[in-house]
Amino acid sequence: MESINFIKGYGKVIPSEEDPNASQKNNKRISNRRLKIIYISSAIFLTIAVASLIGVLVHESTTESEESETTTPLASNSAEALKTVCSVTLHPDSCFSSISPLNTPPINNSPLHFFNLSLQVAIHEVSNLSSLPQDLIKNSPALKDCADLFSDAASQLEKSADLMRVNPGEKALTEMKISDIKTWVSAAMTNQETCIDGLEETGSTAVDELKTRVHKSQEYMSNTLAILNHIQSLYNKFGLTMP
Repeated sequence: MESINFIKGYGKVIPSEEDPNASQKNNKRISNRRLKIIYISSAIFLTIAVASLIGVLVHESTTESEESETTTPLASNSAEALKTVCSVTLHPDSCFSSISPLNTPPINNSPLHFFNLSLQVAIHEVSNLSSLPQDLIKNSPALKDCADLFSDAASQLEKSADLMRVNPGEKALTEMKISDIKTWVSAAMTNQETCIDGLEETGSTAVDELKTRVHKSQEYMSNTLAILNHIQSLYNKFGLTMP
């Protein structure tokens, strides 16, 4: 029995007889494994964080680039500024083509600047109209009436221009000024329509020629009124404060 017990117990190591460094080595292996896990986890986390940061920076850079392209201040682009102003009118093509030649340096790309140019265009055209029927006046009372009406229209537009001349420190646009200018420009347009109505009643041969000229000048006055009617919203689009 003793021999059997001896065989069964052969090869077993008594705990007290184990290698004293074995436990330390085992603990060290466990610690190393934990450190490796920590290092790997930290590396993964750092990689994700860096990738996220790069993604945010790229997105912000792209957004800023897109915004700079789509929200370029109108005040820095004369052609686009004028197109924006003319877009509120019923005749944007005539608005742009008539104002553009006058918009020479020094350029001030503000809605008020373009309004003043539009008003100048209207005054010039109506002033030319007032001299148109002079050679026919003697033989046509209706044409004499037109000459007087055109002269009145030119005077009314000049009064509008006078309102826009301000001294330093004065407000360029007030509600009263805007109302008065609308009244003067509308009256000038009415005078031209009265001229055409009178000519049509008499069957004058000058009607067709005058209609073409009047139509052109009325487009310019209509453009001027439209710009004035939308002056506040235009200043908002330009990102400017109305003077």
